[in-house]
Amino acid sequence: MNDTTTHAPEIEGVEAAAMEALEGRLTDPFAFLGMHETGQGPVVRAFQPGALAVEVMSHENGEMLGRLSEVRHGLFAGTVSRRERYWLRISWPDGVTQDTEDPYSFGVVLGDLDLHLFSEGAHWDLAERLGSQVTEIDGVKGVVFSVWAPNARRVSVIGDFNAWDGRRHPMRLRHSAGVWELFVPRIGPGERYKYEIVGKFGETLPPKADPLARRTEAPPATASVVAAPPAFRWTDEEWMARRGERQGPTKPMAVYEVHPASWLRPEGEPHGVLDWDKLVDTLIPYVADLGFTHIELMPIMEHPFGGSWGYQPLSLFAPSARYGTPEGFARFIDACHRANIGVILDWVPAHFPTDPHGMARFDGTALYEHEDPREGYHHDWNTYIYNLGRREVQGFLIASALWWVETFHIDALRVDAVASMLYRDYSRAHDQWIPNRFGGRENLESIDFLRRMNQIVQERAPGAITIAEESTAFPGVSQPVSQGGLGFNYKWNMGWMHDTLHYMAREPLYRAYHHNEMTFGLIYAFSEKFVLPISHDEVVHGKGSLLGKMPGDEWQKLANLRSYFGFMWTHPGKKLLFMGCELGQHREWNHDGEIEWALLQNQSHAGLQMLVRDLNRVYAKEPALHATDAEPSGFEWVIGDDATNSVFAYLRKGHGEAKPLLVVLNMTPVPRHEYRIGVPEAGTWREIVNTDAQIYGGSNLGNAGGVRAEATPAHGKSHSLGLTLPPLSTLVLRPEG
Repeated sequence: MNDTTTHAPEIEGVEAAAMEALEGRLTDPFAFLGMHETGQGPVVRAFQPGALAVEVMSHENGEMLGRLSEVRHGLFAGTVSRRERYWLRISWPDGVTQDTEDPYSFGVVLGDLDLHLFSEGAHWDLAERLGSQVTEIDGVKGVVFSVWAPNARRVSVIGDFNAWDGRRHPMRLRHSAGVWELFVPRIGPGERYKYEIVGKFGETLPPKADPLARRTEAPPATASVVAAPPAFRWTDEEWMARRGERQGPTKPMAVYEVHPASWLRPEGEPHGVLDWDKLVDTLIPYVADLGFTHIELMPIMEHPFGGSWGYQPLSLFAPSARYGTPEGFARFIDACHRANIGVILDWVPAHFPTDPHGMARFDGTALYEHEDPREGYHHDWNTYIYNLGRREVQGFLIASALWWVETFHIDALRVDAVASMLYRDYSRAHDQWIPNRFGGRENLESIDFLRRMNQIVQERAPGAITIAEESTAFPGVSQPVSQGGLGFNYKWNMGWMHDTLHYMAREPLYRAYHHNEMTFGLIYAFSEKFVLPISHDEVVHGKGSLLGKMPGDEWQKLANLRSYFGFMWTHPGKKLLFMGCELGQHREWNHDGEIEWALLQNQSHAGLQMLVRDLNRVYAKEPALHATDAEPSGFEWVIGDDATNSVFAYLRKGHGEAKPLLVVLNMTPVPRHEYRIGVPEAGTWREIVNTDAQIYGGSNLGNAGGVRAEATPAHGKSHSLGLTLPPLSTLVLRPEG
């Protein structure tokens, strides 16, 4: 190797740039590397540390245009015979020869429109332009890398293809948008990579994963992976054409919430995880058999810490490699749609984890997050808060939402932790938050973002819906933006869930004093379009299982839970149930375990599962239970004030000729006979649900054969029924005809 003097002709006049290249501080690599005109003619410079020789070859005919000399440690330079397209032949130790085009012989990659739309926060195809994109330029196949880091001094892409050496592939800065880009020839899908970033003060940051990566390594590894362009052939055209209708407020929606890793473990592998194809064979048939209309997946975007259950994601465009490939995820969604099951995906735009390989201080500054911790740090979760006042951050998140609903045919996004986004003082001491520009506590930037996101999703993905996990009284969450609302389709009814679970946890003897906990929800039940959520949050962190919340012995616990499910499925609002609750698990959920499937060997627990199946069937079949979920006309109290007996009775009503249903709850273990309840129609009323039926594990008390309405006025009705109310039960009766 020839180590020449400082004044070698090939670097004369650019000695400073040569030193920057050697030290990995080259801020404008295209001004130094590649082919350049000099007084001695065209010169090619290439940084190839460890190479034995570098030759410049003609792209036209393959002849050698020049042989480069090593003028510094790993820096090769030399004159060539003429200026034309070329490639490099690099000789490495052990007789290895590499032929490749020079990355610094290519022009700019991203178009001005791409950069403009990104800067405006309006590039909705971001995942198909930035990040890593398999492409072909001038007949050369390779990968374009691009990343937003406006305050960095230098950004390099590193990976197996350059021995993770940040000096090898420094990138070009597109100043107008703060985006760095580079085309690396002759690599393709499957390459692992990260970005090496030198911050504004000259510090080299920990290697960063790509925020726009569409594939990742399986944790605990943290590298991004070059993804092949989406090429999955979908077969769900019919579903996609009708999904908007299926998810409307007048349709039945019963959602099964799932943490895929801990739903079922591979046989003999207590810590293994089923991939998407195995879940096609197991989860989908199970959900379809139980009659649920939707599967809700807890976040499956790549996340470094499994104990976050996905709620601290770092790759908002990449399905977690824990479960297989993006193509496998697409197959799962397609199979769900073939089985007439919609898919809701939990999506987290409220915060992100502080892992050093992630978005935290990405270019050495608070880029994605706020600088001031009073705005940018969640003490509850040890996470950073997105700076939604930046257009680029808003655009990044909206592009993520669109990526899932457009590319993967996701039917709904359930947006996590909306309450934390709406208020600047959320879970903060009085001196730990900054008011908005008007002096108020509302987070105006987040409100603007949520409205904008909902509008764009509805415009770009017809039929897809959004659901807010929102626990405050913020008005108009599920009202259209045009009417001053946030634009969500549905909102989780957290108040209903908390009140009714508190009631159910009480000993029946004391329920008479808390009767309002079951009735209060109807005061506001139609102020929003609600989902009734019994979610994972209610069965973790020492809260116990759903069955464990119920009082009494084992029989009474199961009877209480059966009656509660009957109440939930007949109450206005769409339904959501977390996995395992349908079995009556004894233990609270453990993300490192799996559902207590062995309980199905017990007739009472199998009976509870059967009840959930039958409730879903009745819920879907009877318009009175779903068509008027969001309309006050669909609900009428018959008995809401019998606190002494802890009895409730109400009518559910549909539209037009739909038959009304009478729902009766007895929330004590005392059977009641000839309990008179007014009804709006004469004739025979028959039980279509009795949660105390023997097949469900109950005592089999009830009104077999139906009850004929008598012309005895009661509760403002011309007719009434004398009913037997089983202990701890819910009855649903329907008039014949």
